[in-house]
Amino acid sequence: MADWIDVAPLDEFSANSRRFVDVGNAHIAVFKIDTGFYAIESVCSHAMYELDDADVEGDEITCPLHGARFCLRTGEALSAPAYEALTTFPVRVEDGIVQILG
Repeated sequence: MADWIDVAPLDEFSANSRRFVDVGNAHIAVFKIDTGFYAIESVCSHAMYELDDADVEGDEITCPLHGARFCLRTGEALSAPAYEALTTFPVRVEDGIVQILG
């Protein structure tokens, strides 16, 4: 059974920011964008390239290696060369702490 894992206090997230947490073998990026908080495994599904420094525009993240785009909300691959979705994780704010279900 998965547990809620603390990422950071809510006040440490500014607009359009991200924080990282490692859960088991997964390196997870948690984003605060205009529409809310979203969490993805921070690895491109096409080339297994780390997305930690990837550009974010709106609710899309772009892999810096080959330019594949993904939806932060759903993980869906939006452009070639990626065709597989990113793994996403539920996010909540509990008692002023941003948490993911890991």
